Amino acid sequence: MSRKRRQEEASGGAPEWLTTYSDMVTLLLCFFVLLFSFSSVDAEKFKSIMRSFQGGAGVLSGGNTIDIPLNPIEDDLDVDSELHQLMGYLEEYIESLGLGESIIIQPEERGIVIRFMDNIFFDSGSAVIKQEAFEILKSVAELLNREEFINRQIKVEGHTDSDPIVKISKFPTNWELSATRATNVLRYLVEVEAIDGGRISSSGYSFYRGIAPNDTPENKAKNRRVDIVILKDAYVELEP
Repeated sequence: MSRKRRQEEASGGAPEWLTTYSDMVTLLLCFFVLLFSFSSVDAEKFKSIMRSFQGGAGVLSGGNTIDIPLNPIEDDLDVDSELHQLMGYLEEYIESLGLGESIIIQPEERGIVIRFMDNIFFDSGSAVIKQEAFEILKSVAELLNREEFINRQIKVEGHTDSDPIVKISKFPTNWELSATRATNVLRYLVEVEAIDGGRISSSGYSFYRGIAPNDTPENKAKNRRVDIVILKDAYVELEP
């Protein structure tokens, strides 16, 4: 009997256990898709899960895979409606001050960047906030403290060009200069404008995250900047 049963299985196609196994894999796939629909799963993690299932192709008869898009639909880098609204407020304010060429508002994958170019906040080689910059920071803080955005996480990032620090400066390198500038902006926002210290952090990147090559005076001026980044919720956990 056993020999006859083995012959029947061999002539009838795949073993019965393989059908049960393929059903289990399909159910697991549905389970993870259902979890994704009810939560804000990190995109990279979801991609990994989908790749693992697609890697198992060939278990089902016919060897066809389910074509699941790995990239979620994005509109303007998936900046949500609240951040779009904040962008509108900031752009109107910047235009009212006539600072459109010195302050740039732009969406990025991690949220919205408020970019203060070159010497808006600081003189060359200095980390002391210029007196005329306080009014700008005050207005930005008022917008950041609006009820709609009070839970948004904020990063203050300092950047320099590649020129070495002059010997008479109290900063040994551009690392210290960029970090101190970012920290001073953070301190003003927290200590003077009452932004919750639990929702804000600062970083100094020296010249290593330039937005232009450090090959001309004009490009170096672009790299000397302070960025205030309003993070999307999905990117908060990725920050140190």
